[in-house]
Amino acid sequence: MFTSAKTSLSVQPEKLVDSYGRVSDGTRTVFGYCSVNCEGRCILNFHMKGDELVWVESDRSIDDGADARQIRACLRGRSIREWINHTERLSYPLRRVGPRGSGRFERVSWDEALDLIARNLARVVETYGNEAVYINFASGVMCANIMGFLHRFMNLYGGCLDGYGDYSHSQIDAALPYMYGARDANTPSDVRHSKLVVLFGDNSFETKMCGGGGSVHLKDALAEADVRTIVIDPRYSETAANCADEWVAIRPGTDGALAAALAYVMIEEGLVDAAFLARYCVGYDEDTLPSSAPPGSSYKSYIMGAGPDSCPKTPQWASATTGVPVDTIVKLARTIAAAKPCAICQGKGPQRHSNGEQTARAIAMLAVLTGNVGISGGNTGSDFETYRFFEGDVPGPDNPVAAAIPVFLWTDAIARGPQMTAAEDGVRGVDRLRCGIKFLWNYAGNTIINQHSNINRTHDILVDEDGCEFIVAIDTFLTASARYADVVLPDLMPVEQPSLIANDWAGDTGYVLMNSQYLPARGERRTLYWMLSQLAERLGFGEAFTEGRSEEEWRQVIYDQARAADPDLPPYDELLEVGVYRRDNPDGAHVAFKEFRDDPEGHPLDTPSGKIEVYSEKILADTAHFVLRDDEVISPLPVYAPLTFEPGTADRERFPLQLIGYHHRSRAHSSYGSLDAIKERARHQLWINPVDAVPRVIEDGEEVEVSTAFGRLLIEAKVTERIMPGVIALGEGAWHRADMEGDRLDRGGCINTLTSSRPTPLAKGNPQHTNCAQVRKAG
Repeated sequence: MFTSAKTSLSVQPEKLVDSYGRVSDGTRTVFGYCSVNCEGRCILNFHMKGDELVWVESDRSIDDGADARQIRACLRGRSIREWINHTERLSYPLRRVGPRGSGRFERVSWDEALDLIARNLARVVETYGNEAVYINFASGVMCANIMGFLHRFMNLYGGCLDGYGDYSHSQIDAALPYMYGARDANTPSDVRHSKLVVLFGDNSFETKMCGGGGSVHLKDALAEADVRTIVIDPRYSETAANCADEWVAIRPGTDGALAAALAYVMIEEGLVDAAFLARYCVGYDEDTLPSSAPPGSSYKSYIMGAGPDSCPKTPQWASATTGVPVDTIVKLARTIAAAKPCAICQGKGPQRHSNGEQTARAIAMLAVLTGNVGISGGNTGSDFETYRFFEGDVPGPDNPVAAAIPVFLWTDAIARGPQMTAAEDGVRGVDRLRCGIKFLWNYAGNTIINQHSNINRTHDILVDEDGCEFIVAIDTFLTASARYADVVLPDLMPVEQPSLIANDWAGDTGYVLMNSQYLPARGERRTLYWMLSQLAERLGFGEAFTEGRSEEEWRQVIYDQARAADPDLPPYDELLEVGVYRRDNPDGAHVAFKEFRDDPEGHPLDTPSGKIEVYSEKILADTAHFVLRDDEVISPLPVYAPLTFEPGTADRERFPLQLIGYHHRSRAHSSYGSLDAIKERARHQLWINPVDAVPRVIEDGEEVEVSTAFGRLLIEAKVTERIMPGVIALGEGAWHRADMEGDRLDRGGCINTLTSSRPTPLAKGNPQHTNCAQVRKAG
């Protein structure tokens, strides 16, 4: 985290004028924001007539310029009025009356719903212990204070099974600290000092397309300095279309092979930064190997074919694997090596594959080979970093339960909890789970079904009520996941309740947002804090949970605690009045590991050697107890590891195409996924190359059936040369819609109908881009 004294407060929204320059007549303007998990957190101005939200516009609280950027919402955030006022929003508590997943519920009173939850939570804790309770991973209110109340509640009630990691970047989080001691990178505006930017699978212009996302800083910096940019991706993405001078199409999951071949050319032609490698690194060549490493186990030996596999990682070798032409590989290696400095960056897509941890390290190795670490205009090979300054959360006791699971393996913790171990499943805190998950909290999340892999398997696990015995969903809509709850409670959106939210990924400007006026609650919707206060009262710890405070008072406690650690923050009442407080990165741009580069002895990295560990003894020691399958790779070196598949799923005769996902413009994961207006602006389609479409007699706009070994779905085809042959792509987040008691054919186009639930070997993370599929005309 970085701090700065350069700050700004935004003007009061009430002082804004409408889009035509006239003072709004008959309406008042109040501050709001969009808080979904797109890595932005954008300012919105709500124009109110009485209690009605009549129209929405994006940030105009400051003049937009190079020195201060507006935090503008994208088409999703600007559609929030339709979300807030949607006719299908939950308004009353519901109790399940049909089979799980059927979506059959009846309306009940709050007392009935809360009594039912309290009885079942008490029963599960008494029968199985607190380890049987789990708060599922969710991102609907990410970076807001609201979620902290649920953890406070459970920790006061004896705790619950914990989770670690996430669905977005567990592999890169787990892998890069073995190389650098931490995961860090330069911020995007630093690319204005680069001669070349190379983006492996980074699609910031689409995933972070709002003003609150760092793509604005990246785009401005690239344009300002006219920096040459190369995008390496199976898709000609929005990032490639907007900023790339060159697009290199690559087969999914083979970025590590390309990185190895680029390294081969650089080493063969003497293009590596030998002085940097000798001073700052361990394990690049035989001379710098740790004493414990066997001869021939250096990175250079692996690349040049002098290692155990005796295979030189030549461009010819890589071309057969990646689909990238040999001449392109040679040219790319020379181009990267000649550019001083060069910013090498990877998005989260390349690591979201089986063996994705190895991919993350392999790409990062290119930044090390070329000596671009720790300098302005360079990077670490990781995804870009952001500037944050605000740290605030709901205070509460630590979780008394020691056991933790990777968040991706929650379905396994239901299906085979007592069989899950530290060695095989990444369980932490204990050697083995005592029991499975019996009570599941799902707050502001659609991961129970929609965002989790292999929906048909997940369905089978959840409908067995001998497994997970009780599920509570708290949400704004009856999502695909909420349909599996036993009780559904109607939530308020963050802008409808006292909330405090900080930026997530905003380039070099951090900010904290706080709404001063909440939109009126409709029906019987309530805040999470109110619900938990009522439950705590029923369970006998109401006073301990609330401490006599309202949620507005808790928000001030959270903020004042953050301000005590950071006195430059404005007083609470001042921020409440203006709504948003911004602070710029004091350095203009953050340069990762700069102190180490300037003085490696005085500022060593947090690795055992204090240097960049190309060869990691620590990863071998930390994973010595792991039980791996034959095709899973955890290596001390950043070697290329081929994709792995569940048995029977990679039959290339049945499933000849590779299927990947991507973040869709009409949704932030599944948030906003219910709005028809956005669906029409950005259609949900399967991308397929004409080379693959023509033999299948598929035309643009036709409905097709996509299948894998795990399921089938229907979707409209987009026949385009913007995706390489042999690969198809489907935007994630569309709401699953299938008759689960019938043919299970998904008519909503949810990619996780088709994806594998086999975790990656090191992080036990999400492999949802590793899929073999088939496409045919529907009907």
